Amino acid sequence: MPTIAIIGAGTGLGLAIARVFGAKGFDVALISRTSAKLDALVDQLAAEGITAAGFPADVLDRPGLRSALAAVKERFGTIDVLEYSPADASAGPLAPVDIREATPENVQPQIEYYLYGAMAATDEVLPDLLEAGAGTLLFTSGAGSMYPVAQYGNVTAGAAALRNWALNLAHAIAGTGVHVAYVAIGVLIADEAPAPGYDVLPAADIAPMYWDAHETRAAHEIVVRK
Repeated sequence: MPTIAIIGAGTGLGLAIARVFGAKGFDVALISRTSAKLDALVDQLAAEGITAAGFPADVLDRPGLRSALAAVKERFGTIDVLEYSPADASAGPLAPVDIREATPENVQPQIEYYLYGAMAATDEVLPDLLEAGAGTLLFTSGAGSMYPVAQYGNVTAGAAALRNWALNLAHAIAGTGVHVAYVAIGVLIADEAPAPGYDVLPAADIAPMYWDAHETRAAHEIVVRK
């Protein structure tokens, strides 16, 4: 069975992606910080006939993240698709600030969260994919990486760093059989708008885009809009 590892797995987009790939015959490895949350997701997927397992790790703990991915490979044999979408953690050093209040001190944690976490995960997975000549790396952040969102000035700097790195990686390994795609989420992921003026899409409508990116390999950048 092929395996997808979802970093930042939660009850929204992560679960929806797990369902889409699981329905296509993938085993699912779920990675997030909270064991209890992972256990609940694994049970939910098992009830739907999808083989899944949870691996606790924090993307800010790069050695721990690499160890979790190594455990995924030990459990399932391979990681064929890596999906990196660290969950919202907008508190403490990751709290959003207006661009006029951005400083090296509050931007650096965002670089750690988005870029360095993705790099650490890729370091653990990419060599095997290159050796196999197949596989997919999917990286996700908000569309503020591409368009101005001044009130999230520090967050979008980290997201933009991830986007730049992912697209450069896609260019660097073109022709190897390994596909890289960056997904920019330009909507609120929800079933209903919390107030007028919000563009929203349910996670279940967004998740198939990840399968299309893996299956068709048609684009290195996908912008999710309503």
